[in-house]
Amino acid sequence: MLHFETSPLKIVRASRQYLYDESGNEYLDCITNASHVGHCHPHVVTAGQEQMARLVTSTGFLNDQMSEYAKRLISTMPESLSVCFFLNSGSEANDLAIRLARAYTKHEDVVCLDSAYHGNLGSLIEISPSRFKKLGSSHIKKDWVHIAPTPYLYRGKYREDASNPGLLYANEVLTVIKKAKSSGREIAAFICEPLMSAGGIIIYPQNYLQHTYRYVREMGGVCIADEVQSAFGRTGEHTWAFQTQDVIPDIVTVGKPIGNGYPFSAVITTKEIADCIGEFSTTFGGNPVACAVGMAVLDVIENEKLMASARSVGKCLLDGFRSIMPSHPMMGEVRGMGLMVGVELVIDKESRKPASEAAEILAYRMKENKIIIAYDGLEKNVMVMTPPMCFTCDNAHHVVQVFDQLLQEIENEAATTGLAASSVGNPSTSGVGPLHRMISNARFNASDDDSDDNVTSKCAKYEGVD
Repeated sequence: MLHFETSPLKIVRASRQYLYDESGNEYLDCITNASHVGHCHPHVVTAGQEQMARLVTSTGFLNDQMSEYAKRLISTMPESLSVCFFLNSGSEANDLAIRLARAYTKHEDVVCLDSAYHGNLGSLIEISPSRFKKLGSSHIKKDWVHIAPTPYLYRGKYREDASNPGLLYANEVLTVIKKAKSSGREIAAFICEPLMSAGGIIIYPQNYLQHTYRYVREMGGVCIADEVQSAFGRTGEHTWAFQTQDVIPDIVTVGKPIGNGYPFSAVITTKEIADCIGEFSTTFGGNPVACAVGMAVLDVIENEKLMASARSVGKCLLDGFRSIMPSHPMMGEVRGMGLMVGVELVIDKESRKPASEAAEILAYRMKENKIIIAYDGLEKNVMVMTPPMCFTCDNAHHVVQVFDQLLQEIENEAATTGLAASSVGNPSTSGVGPLHRMISNARFNASDDDSDDNVTSKCAKYEGVD
């Protein structure tokens, strides 16, 4: 994975919410949610350095760092979630969660959402339709995988004007489960992000997870909350995103933010589920350095009141984008919670046709203006912001101001080239439509010998990673 393939950045240093390239240029980082409390936060760095000088690994032995961190992590959870397993990545955590669910239920099958991404292990690609669909005919969906519609109010089966969409989308999950059971299959687990990042920052309708979790449990399955991207106060409302839906999962996974960039992840579950797995061992999971870093992250979140900051700064971002939305025909929807914000770009607001190429152009031009922003979603048309939690309202205002200016330029250029919905949805037979030509016309400082034919293979990449 390489961001900005036509003009990649070489980052040599980072601090708080800023990245620095080899020439000393400073970039505002709006995407690195793994650096949860800020790049190279001094308290986190010091904790890691001091522990590394004392004890790095203690596989098979007791160590105070692991037990202390487990106590602190569990203290943030509902009472029933009382057992921790420590690993090294979000993918490992989700893989273990599926293993736990199968051991407990004695069933094999998993229900996931059709926009989901849960990790890059083989077992997880199978429950990540947003990835395996790209493999085309080379991939055959496994019999144990069952896919439910994503509760996507802007573009899904039920839209924002539907009556009780949370129940309607939950009923879709129930239908999927019943169909599986009618074929002799049994459900081990339902897994989803409580606030979907991978699909382009999708906020579920009210009560969706309440109804869905009830259906899954009634059918003999357990409920897994993939908090790899949304945990530790990022929503600005609660420590855990599942709390925004007023539910308690059976298993919770966490990865990216837990170590602020240091490899670390965890699975938290009930004693009853944990007891079913038998022996579990890991060489590096929960090592003393990782746990020392994890405790330092919790210190910073509390001492710097970062959850409250995520709420207020996220409001600055959302309010700012919504204030400019009426003047931009390509801004279809602004959505988010805390420091998880998405702006969906469309060809026009009536058709809601995705403006994928415009999103790519905008990401590159924001980079030229020293702001790093992602574009994601199934159609790659959602501008996504998940910055370090030390992001400020001044940063938010700056992002909105530059976004406003650059999107206006793109809209004007699109109008000048005669861009219509059909020209993006059905590019010319050469595969190069008006917006692709805008990409190739040295907008991104690509080399002079880059041809239009290569444009589609030289895109900014924001694929899911651990």
